[in-house]
Amino acid sequence: MHVERATKFKHCNIMWMGYFTSNMTLLHPETASALLARTDPKAAVYKESLSPWIGEGLLIKNGAVWKRARRMLTPAFHFDILKSYMSIYNEAADIFMEKLDTMKSEKVSFELFNHVSLMTLDIILRCSFSFETDCQRTKNPYIDAVYELTEIWNRMMSRPLTVIFPFLFRWSPERARFRELCNLVHREAENVIDSRKKELEESGGVLLPRKSHLDFLDILLNARDEDGNGMDKEDMRAEVDTFMFEGHDTTATGVSWTLYLLAKHPEYQTLAQQEVDSLMQGRQDTTVTWDDLKKLPYLTRCIKESMRLHPPVPIIGREITEDLEVMPGKVIPSGTFVAINIWSIHHNTHVWGDDHMEYKPDRFLHENMKNMHSHAFIPFASGPRNCIGQNFAMNEEKVLIARLLHRYTFKIADDSPEPHIQFRIVLKVEKDLKLLATPRHQTDEL
Repeated sequence: MHVERATKFKHCNIMWMGYFTSNMTLLHPETASALLARTDPKAAVYKESLSPWIGEGLLIKNGAVWKRARRMLTPAFHFDILKSYMSIYNEAADIFMEKLDTMKSEKVSFELFNHVSLMTLDIILRCSFSFETDCQRTKNPYIDAVYELTEIWNRMMSRPLTVIFPFLFRWSPERARFRELCNLVHREAENVIDSRKKELEESGGVLLPRKSHLDFLDILLNARDEDGNGMDKEDMRAEVDTFMFEGHDTTATGVSWTLYLLAKHPEYQTLAQQEVDSLMQGRQDTTVTWDDLKKLPYLTRCIKESMRLHPPVPIIGREITEDLEVMPGKVIPSGTFVAINIWSIHHNTHVWGDDHMEYKPDRFLHENMKNMHSHAFIPFASGPRNCIGQNFAMNEEKVLIARLLHRYTFKIADDSPEPHIQFRIVLKVEKDLKLLATPRHQTDEL
């Protein structure tokens, strides 16, 4: 229904939905921009369902508390900090490629989303609090708990009634298991925080990175508001858990869809590989550096077009606290739950054309985008409540995909199912897709 309304009717910018609640969905950049410019709180369903896991993290904070946290967290995403994560991205890609080489020797395809999710979870754990688990190759109770928490939450959020009536989460049959897993990950995070705080006290308040980078927790330990007050342990744990929750599943989705679409369109995959090959020419070390990121314009267009076609977070919601005028004479009353259907905006015929379902990376050439509405492409939302980690995510995706394309050519496995998309909080597929990876610089093939 969202897609039909968004693509068939030129002036259908908003849609009322739901019989028991005052809900509305925005389907066009013009109407979405009005809401995105404001700081209205996230929908109650987020707080009801996620607070046992991520507490009062930035995702569900509101009002002055949210503004304080946002200001304190912004330095954690400064380019000097992001630059130090490059080695982590590359190391995770190396482990992933070792796994692919093993599969190659066994001449089998690999399940795309599952393996990529472990890679991005490995990255987010190291960047959050330097937690080394080797989770791409071995099982770990903490990793298993985070993975299961994500799956349970996605299942709960796929039930329409629990979204319309958030209090139903309290009676979900999986609620007890969800809380049990929350307690497990909280204990682990608190142990790390206590240990790091002790290190800080013993060093006289001077942060000394254990490796070549300061992780997210390091930044939080020294974060201060305008009055010089820092975060307590519960706040720090909530922000670390939020960073992990928002930072691994969404990025895994972005990487997976890009690899799948390039496998489906070998002509674009070849162009992206040529760009990466040119960058790596003459190098002994094939890691992607900070300076390399701006030298991958075609790969960047491929990633953006993938996020247009398959936005990792397809729908976001807000509960408006004041009347909102989305069009001249069209006012949404205070108290309404308003959703922005990013998938529909990215597929609106009158924004993206009749070929909106086709994968065309050159849509994102400057000359093709200069006259587009500023909110026609919003995979990370926009405005004051946009995704604070969007540069972190884009850098990570560029490194991982560039490394993989330099080493392999991907194609869709014969036994891969047709992608049946599931519109959960993160865009999923009903059955995991399968790819084959053929080494490019060797004579042996799968």
